[in-house]
Amino acid sequence: MKLSRMLKAATAMVAVAGLGVAMAVPAGADPEHGDFHWEHGHISRTSTCTGTVASPGVLAGSYANVVVAGVCFVNGGAATIAGDLIIAPTGALNATFALNDMTGTGTSSLTVNHDVVVQRGGVLVMGCEPKFSECSDDTDPNGGVLTGQNTVHGDLFAYAPLGVVVHASTIGGTVFEQGGGGGVNCTPSGVFAAFGSPAYSDYEDNTIGGNLAVIGLQTCWLGSLRNTVGGSLVDIGNKMADPDAGEVLQNTVHGNIACFANSPAVQFGDSGAAPNVVGGFAFGQCGFNVMSPDPNYPNGDGTGGPQPISVKAA
Repeated sequence: MKLSRMLKAATAMVAVAGLGVAMAVPAGADPEHGDFHWEHGHISRTSTCTGTVASPGVLAGSYANVVVAGVCFVNGGAATIAGDLIIAPTGALNATFALNDMTGTGTSSLTVNHDVVVQRGGVLVMGCEPKFSECSDDTDPNGGVLTGQNTVHGDLFAYAPLGVVVHASTIGGTVFEQGGGGGVNCTPSGVFAAFGSPAYSDYEDNTIGGNLAVIGLQTCWLGSLRNTVGGSLVDIGNKMADPDAGEVLQNTVHGNIACFANSPAVQFGDSGAAPNVVGGFAFGQCGFNVMSPDPNYPNGDGTGGPQPISVKAA
């Protein structure tokens, strides 16, 4: 089951308990409170968002900088951060909502004007879309109709996170995830366990201005699907327990693509995706000459045939 559906179920349970619509912005996440720190030659205010799975903190309003030190949701309207968003080792941010669930009217969104940094063991789940990862507050029974609105104008850096899941979002700079994961297993762990899910990382249907790089991750499942990447895509040394993992496909890459030492190797699996389209060079498991079985090609009959992992852009 997709994590978004688990989050949706968990959110519903919180609402039934009387918490889902009564949560207020915690004092630590109020833009009028927080610590001062020195940033870019001037003093800037940092706000902290805390909460638990049963009673998440709510990130909404305008902030200078934010540290997520507990479980926080972006489901109370627009959250705009002028500086950086940091997910602490104890933190998990769920920005998979499209509506304002606190008031019942309007929409929710996350905008970060500088960088997002996910520290060791932290979790970021950002963005949602019909069919591939439904929004947590989408009630449509046929695969969803809502799409989240999430933008990071700077870079997204994740250093040994437990998991990073980004869908249908815009990243102006580079996405770089190195190390981390819940280990080469599919046993639910950390905050993922609260939703009955193993830890995993996934990037789908995003627009990324710079590079997309995932290196040295050890997890249950990893995918990079249907992204538009302005720079290069790098997928190196990732170890995954799910034999269907390693789906790095249907990305439009304006630079180069390089995939080495991944286990499982890059494959079509059951993704139903097309080959990557690459403007530059293609190396390793994503090379232009690498053919892989695809059960959906060419007729979608389950028997399929081989097709290339990557093709050269026209």
